[in-house]
Amino acid sequence: MSRTSLTLAAALAVSLAACNPAPEPELQYGTNVDLPDPKRGLMPQMVIADPSPWGDQLPAVPTGFEVRAIATGLGIPRQTLVLPNGDILVAEGRGGNAPALKPKDIIAGPIKAKGTTQVESGNRLTLLRDADGDGEYELQTVFAGNLNAPYGLALVGSNLYVANQDAVVRFDYQPGQTRASGEPELLTPLPSEINHHWTKAMTASADGRFLYVGIGSNSNITERGMTAEENRAMVWEIDAETGMHRQYATGLRNPTALAIEPTTSQLWAVVNERDEIGPDLVPDYLTSVQEGGFYGWPWAYWDGQVDDRVRPENPEKVAATITPDYSLGAHVASLGVDFSSPVMGPEFAEGAFVGMHGSWNRSEPVGYKVVFVPFRNGRPAGQPIDFATNFRDDDGTTRGRPVGVTVDPRGAVIIADDLANIIWRVSRVGGPAVAPQQPAAPATADAATEGDTAPTADAAAAVTRTQ
Repeated sequence: MSRTSLTLAAALAVSLAACNPAPEPELQYGTNVDLPDPKRGLMPQMVIADPSPWGDQLPAVPTGFEVRAIATGLGIPRQTLVLPNGDILVAEGRGGNAPALKPKDIIAGPIKAKGTTQVESGNRLTLLRDADGDGEYELQTVFAGNLNAPYGLALVGSNLYVANQDAVVRFDYQPGQTRASGEPELLTPLPSEINHHWTKAMTASADGRFLYVGIGSNSNITERGMTAEENRAMVWEIDAETGMHRQYATGLRNPTALAIEPTTSQLWAVVNERDEIGPDLVPDYLTSVQEGGFYGWPWAYWDGQVDDRVRPENPEKVAATITPDYSLGAHVASLGVDFSSPVMGPEFAEGAFVGMHGSWNRSEPVGYKVVFVPFRNGRPAGQPIDFATNFRDDDGTTRGRPVGVTVDPRGAVIIADDLANIIWRVSRVGGPAVAPQQPAAPATADAATEGDTAPTADAAAAVTRTQ
């Protein structure tokens, strides 16, 4: 579809929306936010990304940092995992199988799809290796294929866990390995019938005993009925050895990324909240995930605000709603989170990096960047700082959309861009050496073959871009 056609299609959708066209206020961050009243309409206003190549442009990063593409030509990269020897695993794919429910879905679905990548789903893990530590990842090879929309990744000892859209599976992993030595072992199935929100975020507990998996809802606000929401909108705790699991926390509409805060070993999540009650409701958020906690969906949001679209009402659940720790702003679509360390320098030594995929349902788009939320004593403490921008221009030109973010202990932030199908590496100029933490074994006969490997990005040298 041409840009003109896309504009006309979006205009049609907007014409069906009973929305207030007044300018939208700036996003609110932190815990103490003053939320507006809900605004109901047939459809939200829609401003869709206009995908364009990066060309000679790069993400903008803070002064003193440099950014380079370390892998291109991927099959929809979502989340990454830095292995102990410095190799990077990339989960690639697209899932979901939810049928349209209403006329608005039929209209909105194809329009929204124009703002995403059109490449084929990889359904695989790709391994990246920088063997000589010069910042160029000269090996790009398929580690494991024939997966089912893989997303969450975790390594515990010699066990590599992958959260497909329908199950957590386990591979044996040995340091330096460039290809999985066999088929994965099923650890536990995950809810996947319908699978409106298909991504299955995952992280391991600090001691490695448990895996935490985020499972999103099957609707915006229970349009498919509560039966379709069984075991959805929650975080599971899974025994990493046996696969036995339980509900750890509930009422999280779509927990899209999970991470362990390093000073407290506390589980945190970024969560995408509900739509269709206005451009500034409901804030997506970053929050600690309390064992047994309930975070509101579907009956309430934020600090116990009642969502009157849900029937039957449930005053007890509304009263039990936990207020999230930190508002990221409505509709920013946060899909990645990881905690920093002093290796990133004093300004970014303590806090969380958050990847924002970007809105589609606001007249003034938001997100499309990576931000840093400062922490103090294991808690958010201050306004977010832009860390990687220039993914989208004011005229709608959109070169990339950040998803997963991973802090490399060698001194970098790894960003998955699922629109351009690129992995970006942002590091401090003159920072710590990037030599692998331990020697990487060379590719063996069971590893890369000519058909599996591909050259890395057109990024022969680091280029610094400041904002």
